[in-house]
Amino acid sequence: MLTWAQVCARRLARHHLAAPAASAAQAAAAVGGIHAQIMSAAEVSVGLRVAGLTRAGVRDALWTERTLVKTRGPRYTVHLLAATDLPMWTGALSALPTRRLELLTDEQAELVVAALADVLADAEWTTGELTDHVVARTGSWAGDPVMDAFQGKWPRWIEAMPLASRRGVMCFGANRGRNVTYTHPARWLPGFTPMDADAALAEVVHRYLYAYGPATPAHFARWMAAPPGWAAQLFSSLGFLEQVTVDGEPAFVIAGDTGMPDEPPAGVRLLPYFDAYGVGCFPRERVFPGRAFERALAGGQAGNYPLLLIDGAVGGVWHQRRSGKRIAVTVEPFGRLNAARKRDLEAEVARIGEILEATATLTIGEVKVGPHA
Repeated sequence: MLTWAQVCARRLARHHLAAPAASAAQAAAAVGGIHAQIMSAAEVSVGLRVAGLTRAGVRDALWTERTLVKTRGPRYTVHLLAATDLPMWTGALSALPTRRLELLTDEQAELVVAALADVLADAEWTTGELTDHVVARTGSWAGDPVMDAFQGKWPRWIEAMPLASRRGVMCFGANRGRNVTYTHPARWLPGFTPMDADAALAEVVHRYLYAYGPATPAHFARWMAAPPGWAAQLFSSLGFLEQVTVDGEPAFVIAGDTGMPDEPPAGVRLLPYFDAYGVGCFPRERVFPGRAFERALAGGQAGNYPLLLIDGAVGGVWHQRRSGKRIAVTVEPFGRLNAARKRDLEAEVARIGEILEATATLTIGEVKVGPHA
């Protein structure tokens, strides 16, 4: 029987929060992608896992070296993925159960995907430019402003963007000023083709259990935003799983992968919004013990607060406020920090400043900012 402390120590190591990864791409691959809805948070997530890496290094990996790619990943949310993992992710995401489109017929959706594959093959375009190109290749119906947006309506073809991302014909390009652009992921990985769906799903489960296990099909379903019943059937079809118990509760690991670190979980970490460790590790009540379950989650959802991680479990929240080259970091611990913990926390704040190329200062006190929407 495994203990919760052993599981925490193992996860910290495999998330490169105990020992650094060799590169930004290795860090992203290890955790199944870095959530990138907030790019500054993604830069911190990667930087914390690679010694000496700054946000400039993350940007170089993404836009110059192209070892990272910004596209849709788990939960169909924007992630930084290792470029070499693109075949696996597109193969797996294309095989997930999805709801039918409401504004496009199946035929129209296929026409839009084909148009995007054509126009994005060797260029980067903004949404407005893509509308012109897609309409020219499909028909005026694609440009009908019928899809609800934040302050108005988007053109009809936009509904097919998630499908195009899953199929592997669309990813993010570099911003053009304040405008987001899109391009084809084959520009990151020449010769790229999606992996066979069954093989891709098996590999995603393997990766998940290596980084986040022991875990259950329900945990995997939440991480992927997939139906629990579908995940249970997927697990039952795989021949490389082994059942173990963690403090008496059953869960799965990769067969034979039952080794645990000799040392207990240790260390203080400041994880940014939507960091993979907080979002993907379960059970929630063990990762977010006691007061953390109410204070550091938003309606049970992880990621909406930056987390103070102590010995592998959430022990507080934090917030940063930037002004030029200075960052004021406020940390709200849920319990008393001894002198050693405070020194570790000061070092972690300094590291956050280094990653973000600024001077960071620490205040221990109440975080008055609400959850990120």
